[in-house]
Amino acid sequence: MAWNAADIPDQTGRTAVVTGANGGLGLETAKALAAKGAHVVMAARDQAKATAAEQEIRAHAPGASLEVVAVDLGDQASVKAAAAAIATAHPAVDLLVNNAGVMAMPERETADGYEMQLGVNHLGHWTFTAGLLAPLLRSAAGGRRPRVVTVTSVARFTGGPIDPSNPHLAGRYDPWRAYGQAKLANYFFGLGLQQQAERAGVDLASLLAHPGLTNTDLQSRTNREGGAGFLGPFFDRFTDVAGMSPEAGARMQLRAATDPTATGGRLYAPAFAAFGPAVARPILRTRDLPARIDQLWEVSERETGVPLDVAEVAGSL
Repeated sequence: MAWNAADIPDQTGRTAVVTGANGGLGLETAKALAAKGAHVVMAARDQAKATAAEQEIRAHAPGASLEVVAVDLGDQASVKAAAAAIATAHPAVDLLVNNAGVMAMPERETADGYEMQLGVNHLGHWTFTAGLLAPLLRSAAGGRRPRVVTVTSVARFTGGPIDPSNPHLAGRYDPWRAYGQAKLANYFFGLGLQQQAERAGVDLASLLAHPGLTNTDLQSRTNREGGAGFLGPFFDRFTDVAGMSPEAGARMQLRAATDPTATGGRLYAPAFAAFGPAVARPILRTRDLPARIDQLWEVSERETGVPLDVAEVAGSL
């Protein structure tokens, strides 16, 4: 039998933080976790959509334990404030799902001057995760086995590693190149965080998920904004006709987040590349992978001014 939301173990007593929980995959993830008893922190930029999403979850799971925290992943000040608020309210966090993202948009900058796709998809989540490391590690110290799930994409195969001399693709911008670079950064980030946890000897699992071809507003927004060329309307129409439902697409990240057999460093993806049930996929351990992870850490710390060191945070608790 294919894994589905019914296989999620009881989450009562656990605190889960989901970015982009106001729609699409994030909403389905928050809904499934809340239905299983987790207290879900819905971290979202659009507060009107977040309110509607909260109402939808409560209709699906009466008695759901929810809270909404405003965060704009394209604004480092907003990210830091949101993470600090969550860490204050929840000294221990059991699950972080780095789900939110943008795709193949016209060239634009975040509030901090980053290329938007790298800034939102990776650098925003970098700082958010760093701000929640202490609560995650307190959960680990309490034997609760916390997890961080970062959503990547098959588009990572179309992007190159970040160029330290030009991480924001100045003069080289292409919507799909930028998206591929950001999704490859997500991939290296998930693996690097697991590597750090292992080196620090803490029971924090970092996993990856890619949702395959799922019919959410992501493709529609890409088409509406017109930055993706002919591929924008093509993928919008194709996912509308052939894409999996958001509920089905969310199973990849939900399995990574909750399956008791899942271990750190795994990638969960559709069984048939872009479609199908959630299954574990092997990680391609290329010779240059450690160097690429180190490079990502160096560039991310330099750009944000935010260090992310699991051993250091664990030692300070």
